[in-house]
Amino acid sequence: MSTIDRLEQAADSGTGVRFVGRSVMGAHGSEKISWRQIHDEARAVGAALQARGLLPGDHVAVLGPTSRELMTIVRGCWMAGIASMVLPLPMRMGSLEAFIEGTRARIRHGDAKLVLIDDQLAAFYEAVPGDPPIEAMRAVLPGAPGVPSGDALEVPSNDPERLVILQYTSGSTSEPKGVMIPDRVLSANIDACSEAAELADGDVMVSWLPLYHDMGLVGFLALPMTKGVDLVQAAPQDFLAHPGNWMQWISDWGGTATAGPNFSWVLATRALRRATDLDLSTLTLALSGAEPVDPKAVEAFVEAAEPFGFRAGSVFPAFGMAEVAIGGTFPVRGVGLRCDTVDREVLERDRVAKPVEVTDPDDLAVRARRLPLLGTAVPGLEMKVVHPDTYEELPERHVGELLLRGTSVTPGYYKRPDATAALFRDDWLCTGDLAYLLDGQLVLCGRIKDVIIVGGRNVFPEDIERAVGGLDGVRAGNVIAFGMEGYKGKESVVVVAEVRHDDFDAVREAIHHRTLEVCGIPPRDVMLVNPGTLPKTSSGKLQRAKCREEYLTETLVLV
Repeated sequence: MSTIDRLEQAADSGTGVRFVGRSVMGAHGSEKISWRQIHDEARAVGAALQARGLLPGDHVAVLGPTSRELMTIVRGCWMAGIASMVLPLPMRMGSLEAFIEGTRARIRHGDAKLVLIDDQLAAFYEAVPGDPPIEAMRAVLPGAPGVPSGDALEVPSNDPERLVILQYTSGSTSEPKGVMIPDRVLSANIDACSEAAELADGDVMVSWLPLYHDMGLVGFLALPMTKGVDLVQAAPQDFLAHPGNWMQWISDWGGTATAGPNFSWVLATRALRRATDLDLSTLTLALSGAEPVDPKAVEAFVEAAEPFGFRAGSVFPAFGMAEVAIGGTFPVRGVGLRCDTVDREVLERDRVAKPVEVTDPDDLAVRARRLPLLGTAVPGLEMKVVHPDTYEELPERHVGELLLRGTSVTPGYYKRPDATAALFRDDWLCTGDLAYLLDGQLVLCGRIKDVIIVGGRNVFPEDIERAVGGLDGVRAGNVIAFGMEGYKGKESVVVVAEVRHDDFDAVREAIHHRTLEVCGIPPRDVMLVNPGTLPKTSSGKLQRAKCREEYLTETLVLV
């Protein structure tokens, strides 16, 4: 069944989307709109796009905050057979120039035939020669002058290879990579995720995730919108301003499934410690993904949430990536967090996950790594772990590169044959992730490109970052470690940390010693920077390569 057929069918499911939060609803509380009403309005959007001469297979770029309007326009594009390109919003006003550069690179590279911009953002992006036409988002919505009735929509014929989404990955603005998600891939992954997550009638999904990120757009919009699942939708800024809102929305509206990256669960945990009168007993799928899952963060959340009826088995650590639409591996719903505790030195030296028992928490941070099991491949996908150089398949507990193959895999990157060729080997998608398998489940260790080779050991920067992030005066989740070539070509370690402490010398010394404990050598440099200045992607992930560049060019914002 095509995406258009799914949208038509889901419109009559009797379910819908409830918009909550001040950014979406102002002071009006909440409002629930049926999928049928959203669908009828989206048909009018699709007809308005067709009236402008857009054809099936064209691309439309959309720049706007999370809103009913954005959601309707995305659906309208899909109903007209047009691929949506939802563009990232500026992370910080200080990076406005980089935002404009990156936005223009995506628009041009993606061959957008039209750019739709929310009024709030129109002042930030002005057309220059070479840009496609730019219009206000409201110009294609029902009620605007010249917008036809939804009955005027000419529904295109089904084409499994036609793009539904062009999803640009975070990274360099000079060489953007647009992941192509054709109809067949989106449909396959939505079905796979629904089956693996055991979604059922009565589920209520709750999301504040940005719609320019694959987890928000595919996992928490395309899926409920095409499956007819009830959705509670808020805006990212409402969560970030008051992280406790997330748990309140779940409590207020009986949320059963939600998701967020690791840092969001840390923020939610802090809010829960101050909360009263919540009911989290309905939440049976609490997905942690998009960035490495920290077992300590998960366990802290469970401890804070249990007094409100949350059950530890509802934790759902998963793996996904834009190159498979969103879902890659899912655990069994209801099992909760399961970890493999392995000898750190053996893992780093021999790339073998040797089980180890450590009872002393201080010893655990130095001698061992606790790595979450992220479940099995979703239906239609298969995975294997191979040697990064020879591509020889490795046995369980041997660390290598994770490869994926199956119905949810992208055909490649738009207009990037070089990157597409590098992405595949013998029809297998090369993820760039170091991982191993255990009882058929995926265990991630880190990114190949980020590994720091020190004294013959493969040190994972996440280990240093988490260890340093737990120190007094350091902002947890805001630490970056990377390698630098040092004396006689040997690699050394640089640690950059955001700090919230006046005694900088004491913090610097603590970071120095903790890094030495974790990787066996002292850091070459410890750089303390102001809060909010570490480079991050539009989805909030730390950018190690960008941080390294700022270190080399001496542009870090030091305290």
